[in-house]
Amino acid sequence: MSRERLALVVDDFAPERERIAAILSGAGWRVSSAANGSDALERARIEQPEIIFMDIVMPGMDGFEACRRLAGDPGTRAIPVVFVSTKCQRADQVWARTQGARELIGKPFTASQLLGALRHAD
Repeated sequence: MSRERLALVVDDFAPERERIAAILSGAGWRVSSAANGSDALERARIEQPEIIFMDIVMPGMDGFEACRRLAGDPGTRAIPVVFVSTKCQRADQVWARTQGARELIGKPFTASQLLGALRHAD
């Protein structure tokens, strides 16, 4: 029997974290969550999730900064980051990739968009 895969969900708005977690759990994933970029860095280092879904606009350390730090850390650089954010204009898409993200999903998002990102994590 294979172990459940772990996803880290990072968003300062609890209902968004819960909605993403429910979709991922329904797809058979274990979910850990963080409410800001600093907590995300710590959890990623300790828990080593297979994928991180992260908001961009958060108080303190935003998602772009957290993604840069994850990409610069040998212990977390291989973990794919998928931004889930209201910041989803073309320039945001380009900037997200420049920061090391795999992709950017705009809010409001659909379950199929999140599940599609999981397929790309393999």
